Amino acid sequence: MPLYVPKSKNLTLNEEQLKVIFKEHDTNGDGRLSKEELSKAFKKLGSRNPGWRVCRSLNHADTNEDGYISLDELDELVKYAIKQGYGVN
Repeated sequence: MPLYVPKSKNLTLNEEQLKVIFKEHDTNGDGRLSKEELSKAFKKLGSRNPGWRVCRSLNHADTNEDGYISLDELDELVKYAIKQGYGVN
């Protein structure tokens, strides 16, 4: 069973599974997620408008406002994703 299915499929993902999905998209291995990496992650999660979702997620989770989601900010990103319907505990 894949860890990601479009949002419309109503797949239940827990926080750890969402973290794994986001971490998988750190393609350059720098320990933080760029806008491009976030966009690809939200696309995998089934977002119909990943660019907009990236802007909203950065606004919510990027606490140091550097334009990236670091490992320290990942928990806030996951909380945001769950709130938006990408997973349920």
